[in-house]
Amino acid sequence: MLEATPLTEGWTVRYEGGEGGELPATVPGCVHTDLLAAGVIPDPFIGRNETEVAWVGRREWTYETQLAAPSVHGRHEVHEQTDLVFDGLDTAAEIRLDGQLLGRVRNMHRSYRFDVTGMTGRLSVRFASAYAEAEAVRERLGERPGAYAEPYQYIRKMACSFGWDWGPTLVTAGIWRPARLEHWSTARIARVRPEVTVDEHGLGHVELAVDVERTRVEAGLTLEARVSGRGLSGGGEVLARGEIDGTSGVVRLEVPDAELWWPRGYGQQALYDVELTLRHADVLLDGWRRRVGFRTVGLDTSSDAHGTGFTLVVNGERLFARGVNWIPDDVFPSRITRERYRERLTQAAGAGVDLVRVWGGGIYESEDFYDACDELGLLVWQDFPFACAAYPEEQPLRGEVEAEARENVVRLMPHPSLVLWNGNNENLWGFRDWAWEQRLAGESWGEGYYLGVLPRVVAELDPTRPYTAGSPWSGSWERHPNDPAHGTHHSWEVWNREDYADYRLEVPRFVAEFGWQAPAAYATMRRALPGERLAADSSGMLHHQKAEDGNGKLERGLARHFPLPEGDFDRWHYLTQVNQARAVATGIEHWRAHWPVCAGTIVWQLNDCWPVTSWAAIDGDGREKPLYHELRRLYADRLLSLQVRGEDVVLAVVNQTAERWAGTVELRRVSVDGGVAGESVRVPFVAERRAVAEVRVPGDVVPVGAKEFLVADVEGAEGAERAEGADGVGLRALYFPVRDSEIPYPRPEFDVSVGPGAVTVTARTLVRDLLLQADRLDPGARADRGLVTLLPGEQVTIGVRGWETPDAETARSALYCVEPAR
Repeated sequence: MLEATPLTEGWTVRYEGGEGGELPATVPGCVHTDLLAAGVIPDPFIGRNETEVAWVGRREWTYETQLAAPSVHGRHEVHEQTDLVFDGLDTAAEIRLDGQLLGRVRNMHRSYRFDVTGMTGRLSVRFASAYAEAEAVRERLGERPGAYAEPYQYIRKMACSFGWDWGPTLVTAGIWRPARLEHWSTARIARVRPEVTVDEHGLGHVELAVDVERTRVEAGLTLEARVSGRGLSGGGEVLARGEIDGTSGVVRLEVPDAELWWPRGYGQQALYDVELTLRHADVLLDGWRRRVGFRTVGLDTSSDAHGTGFTLVVNGERLFARGVNWIPDDVFPSRITRERYRERLTQAAGAGVDLVRVWGGGIYESEDFYDACDELGLLVWQDFPFACAAYPEEQPLRGEVEAEARENVVRLMPHPSLVLWNGNNENLWGFRDWAWEQRLAGESWGEGYYLGVLPRVVAELDPTRPYTAGSPWSGSWERHPNDPAHGTHHSWEVWNREDYADYRLEVPRFVAEFGWQAPAAYATMRRALPGERLAADSSGMLHHQKAEDGNGKLERGLARHFPLPEGDFDRWHYLTQVNQARAVATGIEHWRAHWPVCAGTIVWQLNDCWPVTSWAAIDGDGREKPLYHELRRLYADRLLSLQVRGEDVVLAVVNQTAERWAGTVELRRVSVDGGVAGESVRVPFVAERRAVAEVRVPGDVVPVGAKEFLVADVEGAEGAERAEGADGVGLRALYFPVRDSEIPYPRPEFDVSVGPGAVTVTARTLVRDLLLQADRLDPGARADRGLVTLLPGEQVTIGVRGWETPDAETARSALYCVEPAR
């Protein structure tokens, strides 16, 4: 049987001329984390330390360890072959054993294997500077335009290592995924390509295409496979056998009445264990194990009266995708543990998310990421790693691109959560709109990857999943790549130049990127900027704001809705977070109300890779911003929103459940000073399953002027947010006809009481967008909800964990709400 020896011990790292000589190294890891552990560099996440460690990315680094002589295994037999295996090397490296060159590599996104049978001695992995490698390729192939000055498009490495508009420039090197020795005889399993399907009769099919590597050509080899899982008869498993003909073979299994895997909110996540073994006679040589799920997935891009659709279809069910964009959760990916993946993705599921897009400036994530998505029912849209630049198509890059695509397509195929392959992020758009076409003057820029190599690889290896050439992409060069009426659309005029109210001007077929910035939680910025007097424009805050004119856009976006809180950091911090939640809510409410024309939204972005002002819903320390809690409302199965349609105001009743939803909505015109501005009316509604109903608001209930607003309540709505003490208040929508800066808000008055794990607020006036910033109570404290608006007499109880010494006055100091203009 193949045996593996992990290579985790005894590693050192050094660079020529470096002070202190060799340092202890951790594998998996990277240079920065090793230098941090040794106290050689300061934490680059703190203050402006990022600039102090920039030299690390410009050095050559050598990792070394000693390989002992091979031991005797099993029945005192020495294995016929020993391979040195690296699951990931970052990035351009030369590998030597006892001075002998084993190979040179240049791709972070691939694994590598070297025959080291009978060899011992000092194992050395020397990493060139990623800058030097990229700049050498650029010199050879010529300049290519990109969104940033760093040379990330010339090397197959995580692009955001070189910095992004939310991330630091920390160019890594190291053995970033596990390394081991594999000892084997006769033959080993080199690759298993699992094609998992289910037919219309519920019969599940698992076809395992197996490639082997041999030491003995003449040895007869057999394959045995089994599937086990819930609902299987005959002992709970299905068995099948096959033969190896030369170096390949196929095993096919059938699973009757296969339970389907569904995305969260649509059904259960049924998973089956598949085990494959390779044998020579009665000798077990090697094994392979994965979990799979039976489901069908399609992408409807057919034309209709509105343009060209982009609708995901799982098990025949058409979905409005409630998505978030995912970036690497740490700029040092080797630090991301299985538990951290689970925590972050559980947070996503808790916000009502059912789709996670793995963005193209990052990595193909580890198995732990996709395992968690399988179990949580989170659909995965996987970008190939190309983002915001023209990528040369000549060697050495072209061969690397195809090799990494082939490896990762097969590696990720078992996961039922993976439903879409996407060729790139914004590169087709960039070619057309960002003056690339003129600058390139006919040079290669990546089109051959996105419209040639990658769709060919996916069609050959993974025909059960759809592929799209890019995001955004209208499906044809005959249309603008970012045409909102066709395919996927990125909405960035809003935020960059326009008010978030302009989200309502378009109904894209699928919004794959949109978002609004806000600073991280107070405790996160306080930790990242120790000793600094926090201000919107303090040196540390500006350093932890990577977007071009980011603070200017924050200020202009805020000024459209609120008076600017000059010199008051706490108010600025609160209001920018309110504005972020309001902006995203404006888009999602509008687009969900237009299902099925619009078939999905993917918020930019779920997470951060360090403490920073960004578009994230969860900051770099894992704290939820108000946007996170707002997503729970916006992505709930049932949503109410009040929308303007021409001269009318309508209530959009969004029902994404499998059941018909019928009820009555109460519509009330209310005065901001707490009085009743008119009679309430009750209007019936019916929203069919997975559908949206519109209820016209009678004209005499529509608010007039700045002193009135509209409240829509559905009584007893299942799963609704409820303001405690407000009888009959279930699912709610609010409509204010003017911007906050025009509303004569009363000075907010409310009572606060605390109990074990809870803060209760009772409103005596209108209290708009009340927020408990729990991390101001204690850095470890978390609240279970975000912004909430209370009418006079209403009450809300906010759950708080991690606050050991609750008292009402301290709680009041951490409560913020919208206040009248000063």
